[in-house]
Amino acid sequence: MANQSLRTGWASRLAAVCMAVLLIEIVTGLAVTFGPFHAVVQWGLIGHTVLGILTLIPLAWYCWIHWLDYKRYSMTHVVLLGYVALVALVVCLVSGVIVTWQGLLGVRMSPLWRNVHLVSTFVVIIGVLPHVVLILVRIWGAPDGARARRMLGASVVTTVVAVLAVGVFTQLYAGASYVNEFPEDYSYVYGEDRPFAPSLANTSTGGAFDELSLARSDTCGSSGCHTQILEEWRPSAHRYSSMDTLFQAIQNVMAQQNGPESTRYCGGCHDPISLFAGTKNIFVENLTNLVGYNEGISCLVCHSIHETDLQGNANYVVHQPSEYLWQWSEDGVAKVARDFLIRTYPDEHNELSKRVYKAPEYCAACHKQFIDEEVNKVGWVQLQNQYDNWKASHWFHEGDPAKTVECRECHMPLVASTDPAAGDSADYNRTSGDRMHRSHRFVASNQLMPEMLEIDGWEEQVELTEQWLRGEFEIPEISDKWANGPIVEIALEVPETVAAGEQIPVRVVLTSNKVGHDYPTGPLDIIQSWVEIVATDDEGNELFASGRRDEKNFIEPGSFLFKAEPIDQYGNLIDRHNLWEMVGVRFRRALFPGYSDTVEYKIDCPGSLLAAPGSEGLVGGGEDTGVQEFQVPPATTADTVHITATLKYRKVDQFLINFLFGEDSGITAPVVDIDHTTAKVEVRPQTAAASGAGRGLRTATPEGPGG
Repeated sequence: MANQSLRTGWASRLAAVCMAVLLIEIVTGLAVTFGPFHAVVQWGLIGHTVLGILTLIPLAWYCWIHWLDYKRYSMTHVVLLGYVALVALVVCLVSGVIVTWQGLLGVRMSPLWRNVHLVSTFVVIIGVLPHVVLILVRIWGAPDGARARRMLGASVVTTVVAVLAVGVFTQLYAGASYVNEFPEDYSYVYGEDRPFAPSLANTSTGGAFDELSLARSDTCGSSGCHTQILEEWRPSAHRYSSMDTLFQAIQNVMAQQNGPESTRYCGGCHDPISLFAGTKNIFVENLTNLVGYNEGISCLVCHSIHETDLQGNANYVVHQPSEYLWQWSEDGVAKVARDFLIRTYPDEHNELSKRVYKAPEYCAACHKQFIDEEVNKVGWVQLQNQYDNWKASHWFHEGDPAKTVECRECHMPLVASTDPAAGDSADYNRTSGDRMHRSHRFVASNQLMPEMLEIDGWEEQVELTEQWLRGEFEIPEISDKWANGPIVEIALEVPETVAAGEQIPVRVVLTSNKVGHDYPTGPLDIIQSWVEIVATDDEGNELFASGRRDEKNFIEPGSFLFKAEPIDQYGNLIDRHNLWEMVGVRFRRALFPGYSDTVEYKIDCPGSLLAAPGSEGLVGGGEDTGVQEFQVPPATTADTVHITATLKYRKVDQFLINFLFGEDSGITAPVVDIDHTTAKVEVRPQTAAASGAGRGLRTATPEGPGG
């Protein structure tokens, strides 16, 4: 009877309400930890949070009054358990407020507070359960026992009703409905068991994935979480891989000549969203009817790849990521709820960040390419292969990350970060609190396309790309094992002196300084890197030049070029990037990491012929002599020849641009000077025996292969 006077006894409505709330919160809270990722659990988490907010004051009031009621009682094992449960409940309430605040207004929930909230819940259970059971055993036959049973029964019923209510909400909305089906007219040219062939890419189910499940990358930044990474990705080559106007034009030609299904070969790396949605077989604009094509390698495509293979040609397996409620909402209450769920229920979201991305083998899936009989109708031919280049180079030291330079260390350098993903203790040289993340700009060598597409942030992307190509891009993380200076160094070897009228032997040495694979790399049938060399006298008169571009932006014949010349089965040159017809290569020149290549020139040194005043460089008579006039190089009295050599680079040759867009398009690929150097040669007086030589200047060309 004494317990009837207690404000928090079995007859107390406050106690009954708090008991029901506590039971509901425990059930819905533990479902987040131990239940499967499901819309029911997400709705339960929302209910858990809303109920916790609404009953925070009653629960806190109950804790206070309950302590006042029982503080005068002698310490027993039952009372001790009550104190343990009471303290744990207070900690649980406080930590619940903190994680709710972080989920609603922060960008990341603290793992510490989440664990405090979880552990305190277990302590509450451990304290309350025996505390209540021991009391029930003692008062079972008394009036308080009946009241206790009624209160506990009502709490259980209320909890069941709450769980049923969660089920009802789930029936009303369980998230977006995906249509994972191929179009009715889908063509299985390579067999129904290989729907994405000739690409080697595949889905975990072997079937189609709805485009929405892999697109909408903007939502990754709208939450305020990955805004910085999203801004880096937007102007990147991964983002515009499918929008690339050259790619679009080439795949349209491929579709017309080789069948639209053959463009799936390109889709695994360039346009996976369209590929997996099954829309690479229809003749429409961009060879797809999806909005998602303009995301190229989207956030979810890259972060949903769980398996890769070293074969290349997009040999990877992508899993369809699990969806949070209102995942694609970008504003309003739905967006707030979506962000809250991801932050407070992050385990499924964290599955998108896999350790596999740390391995260069992950990059190999797309950065190795070959053509085989399914595409060219003839046989297997190796194309670009950055991975094996790197693996065979001095940059790779197996089992020694301190000496190895990996793909991500160069192309995804560490940047100061405000992103929730900052920090990583799994790297040998990083910590979880380093406030850095790996840049998603993927800076490399294409400064043409960001400007052509005028995508967000293209100006900065172009500037960084040109810095990268010139070797001016600093990467502190690998500064102690990466070289300094340009990516490819150019040096001149010339004699100190030469007699007037003789030839000057010039040797240009090109050394791969800090390129992680062949230079240049990529599709060498369209990429051009060449040597421009110019010789002048002291007065600036040009004595010799090679590697110049004409008024139509074509490189003059005879220039030294790094390039490849693929051919079709009839021996014709592949010069329109029509790789589906390629069967081999008749010429290829590239620079392996750490190695050098040379090119030699013979430059005629002018003699001592002086032009008469007013002759303007003409030799021969005037109008009355009948002798044909002809031009000679300006005579020089200088005693020094100045030689400048420059290694130049552009992503796309002019012939392909003109073929795809027309000669009047005005489009040309920007040219970057990779490195340049100068040298001087002193000219000795001409001997009598050679006085008749060297009066003119022959057109010199590089000697040796590639000239």
